[in-house]
Amino acid sequence: MSIQIQTTDAAHAHYAQHVAKLLEDSAKQRGTGIAKRSGFYLLQKIAEGKAVIALDGDVLVGFCYIESWEHGKYVAHSGLVVNPDYRKLGIAKQIKQRVFDLSREKYPDAKIFGITTSLATMRINSELGYKPVTFSELTKDEAFWAGCQSCVNFDILQRNNKTMCLCTGLLCDPQNTPTLKQSENAKPKLDEVMS
Repeated sequence: MSIQIQTTDAAHAHYAQHVAKLLEDSAKQRGTGIAKRSGFYLLQKIAEGKAVIALDGDVLVGFCYIESWEHGKYVAHSGLVVNPDYRKLGIAKQIKQRVFDLSREKYPDAKIFGITTSLATMRINSELGYKPVTFSELTKDEAFWAGCQSCVNFDILQRNNKTMCLCTGLLCDPQNTPTLKQSENAKPKLDEVMS
């Protein structure tokens, strides 16, 4: 096994449909809500270099992408997924670290946020310096919240006027986090190949 984690480019376009299926299957398996993304939408993120992919040779191991909101004031990390055959190896943490670094490169002043029901993702985000917040501290961009429409829990979000749902809001504000909290275990050496 030789896993490489890298920022995407057009050469990774053929993985878009596979990522979409992996995201859908993961949501069904966990029985939790997740906003569905089409292969075409994921293809755009891949081609724009706004995604991180983990590969074992040609095998898709994991994926995550970034979206910007309110003219780059906010950046969200979405679609974090790891192939079931590669779980429990710390790959999600490595992908998340790389997508975090990519966000800092592309949007250095943006607040980075996410919403999730996954305890594992909450732990990883906490290690990166995220804090739990109410939805009022996240983007107000209606296009972001419209992305939740395909989630099975969207009715809960609607009933609460987008102030709460089953997801937890997490935010990392670079203005209030001069030194990001990163332990040796939380900061993988991405230039090394896992073997």
